[in-house]
Amino acid sequence: MTSARTFFRRFGGLLHKEFVQIVRDPSSIAIALVMPVVLLLLIGFGISLDARNVRFGIVDENRSVETAGLFQAFANTPYFRPFSFLTSKAAEAALMRGDIEGFVVLRSDFSRRVADPIRAADIAIVVNGVDANNARIVTGYAQGVVATWLLGHRRDRAQPAVSPVTVENRYWFNPEIRSTNFIVPGLIAMVMTMIGALLTALVVAREWERGTMEAMLASPASMTEILLGKLVAYFVLGLGGLAVSVFIGLVVFEVPFRGSAEVLIAISSVFLIVSLAMGLLISTVARSQFVAAQLAFLVTFMPALILSGLMFDIESMPRWVQAVTTVFPARYFVSSLQTLFLAGTVWPVLLPNLAMLMGFAVLFLALAIARTHRSLE
Repeated sequence: MTSARTFFRRFGGLLHKEFVQIVRDPSSIAIALVMPVVLLLLIGFGISLDARNVRFGIVDENRSVETAGLFQAFANTPYFRPFSFLTSKAAEAALMRGDIEGFVVLRSDFSRRVADPIRAADIAIVVNGVDANNARIVTGYAQGVVATWLLGHRRDRAQPAVSPVTVENRYWFNPEIRSTNFIVPGLIAMVMTMIGALLTALVVAREWERGTMEAMLASPASMTEILLGKLVAYFVLGLGGLAVSVFIGLVVFEVPFRGSAEVLIAISSVFLIVSLAMGLLISTVARSQFVAAQLAFLVTFMPALILSGLMFDIESMPRWVQAVTTVFPARYFVSSLQTLFLAGTVWPVLLPNLAMLMGFAVLFLALAIARTHRSLE
């Protein structure tokens, strides 16, 4: 009973010391509360996989009512800003200069071919293929505009469609097909990864530089108590950063949330412990703030951006790269957030991710404690 009372008194003193240090040190508050806002707004608005207002050429060799209607169909979509060209050579020159991203060619017999109830009207689509992903998106949008216009045109004239099959597309989980809905939850994971690691890595490295860490280690408090004191204090601060990030995602970016708030808090709390423990481990290796910041960036931000499934589909990566992604906790948190925001509380996806995150939390905490003990010998 006495030992338990002594532990809680000592642990309470450590927590009080950490919170006083947080209040007196505005950099910790800036990392936890200001950095999420800056990163989410910059990256969230700066990165988009949607094609919007694409400068697109319409080569009109027919100059008819039909071609004017198709031109207007391109103008009525939010995806294109159409420009008219008289010849293919003029459109090709504009494409070479970068004035447009692609163009369609409406041949001189376009009106006659459109009026034919059996044969399809040939339309050539030329797209800048330097960015292969963007080229596929623009091509798909252009084909969709042409197909929709052609179907409506023939329906208005009581003409049968060329194809006897009508395809009706349904997009589950993201019916608006907004890339923002997919990217922002992943950005929250990336931001929380970096914030959690920076909070503990920089603070502990600063204490090593100032010599206060050695004084704490010379106190009656055990290493586990010291590290847990830091973990709990910055865990509370990190939850504030998480709340700010989720608020921005829901209000500013209008990302839907279809899961359980309790499950979101639970999984985010486990991941935050993982990130904080990674920062503690980094601080035992790098005892200067500059080196700690560099290491935190390399082991958190870059893997979370490239190898977590945020920007690139993991299933499309080579097998050995897919194996590498399994050792980065951000992969499991990104998958969990995207599931909770877009699909809901899907336990077959969430439970394995939660189990992996709990395993990483235990591993990194154990390594941090063991590494700190060895560093004092």
